[in-house]
Amino acid sequence: MAKSFHVTTDEIELLAIFGPTGVGKTGVAVELAGLLRGRGEDPVAISCDALQVYEGLGTLTGVASGEERARLEHRLVEFVPVTEDFSIGDYMPLAHAEVDAALAAGRRPIVLGGTGLYLRAALAQLSLVKAPPEAGDSELWSPETRHPTQIFGLDMDRARLYERIDARVEAIVAAGAAEEARRADALGPGRTARRALGFDELLAGDVEQMKKRSRNYARRQLTWMRKIPNLQGIDRTGLDDADVARRIAESL
Repeated sequence: MAKSFHVTTDEIELLAIFGPTGVGKTGVAVELAGLLRGRGEDPVAISCDALQVYEGLGTLTGVASGEERARLEHRLVEFVPVTEDFSIGDYMPLAHAEVDAALAAGRRPIVLGGTGLYLRAALAQLSLVKAPPEAGDSELWSPETRHPTQIFGLDMDRARLYERIDARVEAIVAAGAAEEARRADALGPGRTARRALGFDELLAGDVEQMKKRSRNYARRQLTWMRKIPNLQGIDRTGLDDADVARRIAESL
């Protein structure tokens, strides 16, 4: 039976960390994993990012580094060929299977990412039939989940967030994201892979446009975040990853 987002702390089975691009979700999750292991738990991250699923686009899409994955296992990243399309209908059963397997093994799933619809699909059994306009967001943002869940939403001062986004773009370009985009383009990427943030901009050599598009995307993600029922918001302005992780751990 589905359970509500609103649960007491001793019932929580799943954690979720959501927020805009550049806010530092992965770093927080990695720090949180260390705190949870200190309590005797065995955490695993299950990605809810629509573009991190693609092989060969890990730098461009911000997949956790090898060092970060050594500290926290990440599932549902870099497993779909870039030439193939991948949809919410493909993702949902895989996410449910990962969550259920983790719980069955006594692990603590941390659903992690910035794609709002994928977050809901990982946590709930969504109808994939298009709802009529009068239905609004009732299906998308129902408070019912498959397991007791607490979602944490990360935000920060907008000017500082935009500085972080611009710095992140510079960093991934320096790390070879443009080369990734060119290799993927030569393979003939699928329709959904081409939607990766910055893909077309890097092919055109327009880093400033990539920064602008990334900031616009962050605003849309924040709009999604404001609609999530019973979300526990954390303003991480002035806080490092370890500070935020401690706040999450202390709330459990």
